[in-house]
Amino acid sequence: MMRERVVVTGLGAVTPLGNDVPTMWEALLAGRSGVAPITQFDASHIDVRIAAEVKHFDPVALFGRREARRHDRFTLFAMEAARQAIADSGLRFDDELKRDSGVLIGTAIGGILSLLENYEVLKTAGAHRVSPFLIPMMMPNAASGNVAITYGLRGPNISVASACATGAHAIGEAAEIIRRGDARVMVCGGSEAVIAPLALAGFGNMGAISTRNDEPEKASRPFDAQRDGFVMGEGAGVMVLESLSHALKRGARIYAELVGFGATADAFHITAPDEHGLGAAQAMEMALEDAGLVPEDVDYINAHGTSTPLNDRVETKAIRLVFKSHADRLAVSSTKSMMGHLMGAAGAVEALVCVKTLETGWVHPTINYEYPDPECDLDYVPNQARQMHPRVALSNSFGFGGHNACLAFSRWEGQ
Repeated sequence: MMRERVVVTGLGAVTPLGNDVPTMWEALLAGRSGVAPITQFDASHIDVRIAAEVKHFDPVALFGRREARRHDRFTLFAMEAARQAIADSGLRFDDELKRDSGVLIGTAIGGILSLLENYEVLKTAGAHRVSPFLIPMMMPNAASGNVAITYGLRGPNISVASACATGAHAIGEAAEIIRRGDARVMVCGGSEAVIAPLALAGFGNMGAISTRNDEPEKASRPFDAQRDGFVMGEGAGVMVLESLSHALKRGARIYAELVGFGATADAFHITAPDEHGLGAAQAMEMALEDAGLVPEDVDYINAHGTSTPLNDRVETKAIRLVFKSHADRLAVSSTKSMMGHLMGAAGAVEALVCVKTLETGWVHPTINYEYPDPECDLDYVPNQARQMHPRVALSNSFGFGGHNACLAFSRWEGQ
């Protein structure tokens, strides 16, 4: 049986570089950093005092006071990104299409901000003052559920959690749902809002996060020899996927085609990647095989590129394992150099960036690349955007637990 082809028809984003796709994309190509001192709380008492926060996000203006109070920040990000993506797609959901449309939005952590806030209420004011909305605010599937409720989408409704590979897994699995004919439309992606003292302290005590507090804009420096850890970010990325037949029938504008998906496990360590890069390499190989591509077909890789010493070295090794001599002809850049690590939303936003790269022909830079690392020896598009009109792009996402995901997109040039 022929599988349905899957295309991207709508994009939405809430990020540290802007609360819509055009603003975010302009900032990425300009090489601007979204990292700054933390403003959401007083961080003076902890070692990590910088983050890539979403700025000027007003949920009351977007949703009204009553609705804004009923959702965690991560759900509000997802709902706004989904609204943008659906509007961008031009879809109109009649009753038949509602039945054939689903939602798959993941998160690594879920509503931790609501949990922490209500725990403080419990301690200071007692159990009766805890919000009756706490459970639906903190549950990880809240974003998927609320987007489906908003638009009446009655198809598959799922949430995934695979640490920092979550957003990529959500998009890949949403594509599989369309491919096997269980939906014609999927609203999918990832969302995260975990900038809180407890989370920062936990990552800081692991030694995973940058403490370059005096130079926040230079703190995230993937593949650079002086990298000292990732920078925590927040936000959401959502895209609308459709079967090609449905998109063509309604005359939709098509951004790109999602042609391949690979998912593997390192089965090695709960936080550290396999130092040989085997799991990451296998995910890329699976995505290429799924797409019917060979390594030489790929022009650009949006790297996981966290700015941690081990991850960047291992990802470089994995890329060389898969692409061999062609690795020297690849453009490889890290979105995290500018917007930090969006955790469960990272893979979704970075997949969206790959789609924009294919649509526009521009590759954004890896900023803060100043000191080459001999163990990171690829073309990381240092510090300045590049026009190169790639035909095929991969998006890599790897997460704690040994989760690996790779998405392959191709430029849309018609049937």
